[in-house]
Amino acid sequence: MNLSTGKPIELTDKRLFDEYFEKYPPEISEFTFTNLFMWRNYYNFSFIVFKEHLILFSYDYLKNRRKPINTDSDDYLYFFPPIGPSPDKIILELFENLENIEVHRVPEDIYEKLKESKNFTKLNLKCLEDRNNWDYVHDKEEILNLAGNKYRQNRRWLQKFKNTYDYDFQLLSVDLVEKCKELQLEWCIIQACTEDESLDAEQDAIYEALNNFNALGFSGGIICVDNRCAAYTFGEMLNNDTLVIHIEKAHKEYEGSYQAINNFFLKNSYESAIYVNREQDLGIEGLRRAKESYKPIHMIKKSIIYRRRIENNPY
Repeated sequence: MNLSTGKPIELTDKRLFDEYFEKYPPEISEFTFTNLFMWRNYYNFSFIVFKEHLILFSYDYLKNRRKPINTDSDDYLYFFPPIGPSPDKIILELFENLENIEVHRVPEDIYEKLKESKNFTKLNLKCLEDRNNWDYVHDKEEILNLAGNKYRQNRRWLQKFKNTYDYDFQLLSVDLVEKCKELQLEWCIIQACTEDESLDAEQDAIYEALNNFNALGFSGGIICVDNRCAAYTFGEMLNNDTLVIHIEKAHKEYEGSYQAINNFFLKNSYESAIYVNREQDLGIEGLRRAKESYKPIHMIKKSIIYRRRIENNPY
């Protein structure tokens, strides 16, 4: 395994990643090419192809964004789960050949296979649940129709938007991208994105996606009120039955605009989708409440795999 041959993610890599995702349908929201591309500069990812697997890693993420779990050292490599036929075996091989590494966003099925291996214990590996990055998965028909008492509040907000505003909903096209960017800029001014590293990074990622709308091939929706963008969203199919929503933004001054953009987009796109993955809440209290209000039918649990220290090991 030669990580020095790793290359950064570029638009020309889309075909390769799409081929892997089609052959090995992902469960976690991170694994679409759009998502990896738009966040590539934040994570500073490189990738290699190794034993029929795509391996994504970063030399800089743990140094620049957060400290490794079990050491004070900055000299750590950050990995996503390998994409291929046997990601658990490749993870074990990574730990056999590399000292200072962590593997993040590891879904439950891969972790269960890891636990079954004798090498998991032999290599002193440990699993830490990463609750802030668990994905919310919803029944599409439920959150589209909002029937029943449990959706009463979301249903009221949606109806209020419909009754209050003279709105125009359209599926996203190249001609409407600038409208989305106008809202994104206004949203970021209100939220003081430049004072919050995560929001500032998200804005950069959104621009990367919108600026490459045609090449990336995702879909989206936009609501305008009096020719002003009130809300926009975009997403794509994650696997054969699940739509993943990458971004959803709305002006709070338009009451019910978040409920409206979610409803209108689901109603007008991806008819084949059975489930909707609305990604993670990042541990942000307000975002968690909003995602929980749509009553997920289950969560995609993710963990961090790392090598524990034997001496004075707090884990």
